[in-house]
Amino acid sequence: MVKAIVLINTDIGMEEEITKSLAEIPEVKEVYMVYGIYDIVAVIEAENFDKLRNVVLSKIRKLPHIKASTTLIVVEK
Repeated sequence: MVKAIVLINTDIGMEEEITKSLAEIPEVKEVYMVYGIYDIVAVIEAENFDKLRNVVLSKIRKLPHIKASTTLIVVEK
């Protein structure tokens, strides 16, 4: 299993809608609205790096109202 933390910036006022959309993605295991530089933090898991990449590019980054994201690959717990 590959795990990543995705830091997300959204359009103003869209945080709650995007949080709900992210929670519906099976690979998203945790999702939080946060204060600070980022608006949302999501923890995702996939079987391998290719599937992780697909989740980030095809499912998360294509959601409307996401301005930017940064993906951190977990290398050790």
